[in-house]
Amino acid sequence: MDAGVVTPNLTVELLRVYADRPRPRSVAVVGPRPMPADPGRATAIDACDLVIRVGEYVCDEPDGPPAVGVRTHAVVFDRALRATKWVFADYRSKLYLLVEPGPAYPDPRDLPRWWPVDLGFVPVPAREFTRPLIRALAPTHPADAPDTAAERERPDSGTPGPETPATGTVAAWIARTSFPDAELVLAGLGPGGSGPGDDPRPAEDALLDSWAGTGTARLLP
Repeated sequence: MDAGVVTPNLTVELLRVYADRPRPRSVAVVGPRPMPADPGRATAIDACDLVIRVGEYVCDEPDGPPAVGVRTHAVVFDRALRATKWVFADYRSKLYLLVEPGPAYPDPRDLPRWWPVDLGFVPVPAREFTRPLIRALAPTHPADAPDTAAERERPDSGTPGPETPATGTVAAWIARTSFPDAELVLAGLGPGGSGPGDDPRPAEDALLDSWAGTGTARLLP
């Protein structure tokens, strides 16, 4: 798979290809937050037609207690990824989606130095996914205001923009907007959909909670 900027339709089509079925009936987004053993949670995640894991995620060990399942169809990550042994396990069978809501890089097709040389990735289109998410989190954000950290750092950028969303929140947004009719299962997402130890993000927490409150997502404790 060659790296390159793709259209949102192609992003969704790629997810369909890697999922168990072209029209997933259920999608799980699993973050890297450590979670206690729970066979029910692990079974619910592995039962989904599409399992998206975020960042430096972990899976259950073959001889360990079930907690977050073992199946992975797609990985959503950013360049700050600290890869665990699961991230690149059987990588030829997974779709890798790079989120760059922060500082822009000269060429989004450039592979990080630590990336496997025979593995490509697909940059997540900011215009179709990250920017609508930012506006959903900050409805009063002016339409012409900068949407990325790189733009906001420019002296001539104008009105300061909102905080960029956590990678886990972006992954959940991709799942929700790409497959609106599928059951959405969320687990292991820390404050604001991010990993463990990150600062609280009230707007992101409120968004995910609103999905659960309206029945459009199921949060697994």
